[in-house]
Amino acid sequence: MLTKDKKQKAMDVTKIHDTDTGSPDAQISVITERMNELSDHLKANPKDLHSRRGLLGLVAKRRSLLSYLAKKDPKRHVAVTKKLGMKQK
Repeated sequence: MLTKDKKQKAMDVTKIHDTDTGSPDAQISVITERMNELSDHLKANPKDLHSRRGLLGLVAKRRSLLSYLAKKDPKRHVAVTKKLGMKQK
């Protein structure tokens, strides 16, 4: 489960300003943290299909936010993917 502290640390990596919680950058970092926790859970519980479906939903949400960010501001898109250690398209 993503605690308040973990969520704040994830947002601190990519936030634009001090009170940033809704920018695509911050949302992508929080979703990535949730995905990492879910993937660890699924490694320990491979038959948990409900969690797998939730993970697939998070993947789709992050992909749509990344494509939005790539259209709006390609430089920020590259910066976010580098900060989070994700592959470039």
